[in-house]
Amino acid sequence: MPEEELFKTEESQTRAEIADALVAAAEQIESGSVHLESADTEQEVTVPENPMFEVELERLTDSETGEERYELEYEIRWTQ
Repeated sequence: MPEEELFKTEESQTRAEIADALVAAAEQIESGSVHLESADTEQEVTVPENPMFEVELERLTDSETGEERYELEYEIRWTQ
């Protein structure tokens, strides 16, 4: 199945700003409706009562520089 990206945003933020965004997202998820908005697009989606929830922490090492990068991802999945 081809993937269709409906919304994406990426920007540098402080830990406090990220925590605030996650709290706001948690409140929307709990209500069942999530509104996503950036400078040039917005999306609204209904989250079902029992979706799949995945937490993933990855360490990636740059093969040229040896520099390590971490990614902490929270993913919610469901089918329609």
